[in-house]
Amino acid sequence: MSDTVTTTESDGVTLVRLDDAKANALSPAVITAIDTALDHALDEEAAAVVIAGRPGRFSAGFDLSVMRSGDVGAMLRLVLSGAELALRLFTFPKPVVAACTGHALAMGAITLLCADERIGTSGDYKIGLNEVAIGMALPGWAAELAATRIDVRQLQRATLGATIYAPDTAVDAGFLDRTTAAPDECVEAAVTAAQRLAGLDAAAFARTKELVRADAADRVRAAIAHDRLIADKFSSDARAQGDV
Repeated sequence: MSDTVTTTESDGVTLVRLDDAKANALSPAVITAIDTALDHALDEEAAAVVIAGRPGRFSAGFDLSVMRSGDVGAMLRLVLSGAELALRLFTFPKPVVAACTGHALAMGAITLLCADERIGTSGDYKIGLNEVAIGMALPGWAAELAATRIDVRQLQRATLGATIYAPDTAVDAGFLDRTTAAPDECVEAAVTAAQRLAGLDAAAFARTKELVRADAADRVRAAIAHDRLIADKFSSDARAQGDV
């Protein structure tokens, strides 16, 4: 577990908090730590998982020190690891609730799309997929998740238009389900929601989630497989040229 990611257990809920005192960027280490926390939730037989940021920040997305490093291989590996984490959250057999305590951009917003229930905090916060605005195409797997969770009336604006939403308008768009007045209330509400979902029949929940999301999950897997082929080809070409 990294210092940025901490895990606590309470009343059957695994609370995973992200706090790097900065942007809560998703670096390789942070993604690994979240994945380890999910393993722990399964091993410890936790009934549900809550993923929360700190007051004012949920996550600004992938670590820019990697994305802007000029190391294409490292960038591809980071994006693929994020894709695998997104797919795992989207298909996780236990309830996953997101406590969006502040800004959630790019991969941070994608994380919201993967959760079963998304509770945000009201305030002057930015939520959205800003990839196109910063000169990046939305990955195919992320586009599939967006198409599944974002309201059809907002999908083009949210993806092609890179529209950024305030928390309350993010509810209408489909990034959030509801908002609370303050970050602490947001986390408390998320834990309560997780406990409610955990009170449902676990086997029925897992099977229904699998069925409801099966087609979308298959499309996400196919998109990840496509991106992995591209990454493998890049790595092969780089080795042939002696760049790695």
